[in-house]
Amino acid sequence: KSTMMPCCSKFICNGCEYANSIYELEGCLDRKCPFCRHPVPKSEEETKRNIMKRVEANDPVAMRQMGGMRRSEGDYDGAFEYWSKAAGLGDVGAHYQLSVVYREGLGAEKDK
Repeated sequence: KSTMMPCCSKFICNGCEYANSIYELEGCLDRKCPFCRHPVPKSEEETKRNIMKRVEANDPVAMRQMGGMRRSEGDYDGAFEYWSKAAGLGDVGAHYQLSVVYREGLGAEKDK
């Protein structure tokens, strides 16, 4: 299992994230991303803001993540749009999500 860091759109395994957290706690250090050293977001709102910055920078991983957020909110058209952009930039996960959209017919015409 892994976690996407909203600041830089990099994935880190949960074990490495846990080890970094322990290191920071023991050293009384501020929580930061182990990749870009950006402070970890303190709220859901800040997380979404960071992901949107990555989307504006044409980061396909952030676009796929935003598509997932839109889908969970019930905005299938918005999810389709983000996944289409990410797939156009070569994100394999976005291609998979689009295949699911076409199979289920949510946000696009269902395949027969």
